[in-house]
Amino acid sequence: MPTGVAIRDARQQLFDAADRILLGSGPSALTSRAVTVEAGVAKGVLHRYFTDFDAFLAEYVLDRADRMDPHAAALRDAAGTGTVTGNITEALTALFGSVAVAIVALITFRDELRARLRHDWPAGIPVLTEAAQIIAAYLAAERDLGRISPAAEVDSLAAMLIGTAHLLFADRTGPPPDTARVHRAVTAALSSALP
Repeated sequence: MPTGVAIRDARQQLFDAADRILLGSGPSALTSRAVTVEAGVAKGVLHRYFTDFDAFLAEYVLDRADRMDPHAAALRDAAGTGTVTGNITEALTALFGSVAVAIVALITFRDELRARLRHDWPAGIPVLTEAAQIIAAYLAAERDLGRISPAAEVDSLAAMLIGTAHLLFADRTGPPPDTARVHRAVTAALSSALP
């Protein structure tokens, strides 16, 4: 792209390019050059907004974690409607059908990125930690409504559900699991908590 041409929301353009690369080719293909080429911008654009590529990646991961708010609102609003297993199956399928699994692989793949993220996100892995909190809040709401056992340990159940879903969706070489498979896993994980 020629110098001097205005770019609307360059940061978002770069983040969206990173999504496409991660989903299409995985974390090993994510380089500053690949991102700028995919975004259709000069390489200097990335360095105009970020001190280096790992700073870009850290902000990218945190941006994607922040985007979980609509998922949180949708799941929270589902409390008391449908079935608990159906609502969680839908939420997990949406989460792991997105860039979330690829972001986990990216964080695991890059030591410097993990080190930078510890400053802003001291515990857990962004996206997965946020998702576990969303599911725990939903389960707490369902517990308050009497749709799951009053003794249910919602934080433990949420972590178990995230781990289970991550294992189901982690294989990028094959097709993602179908809804029925995710639903069976959710039902098994919640069996002791459902009335």
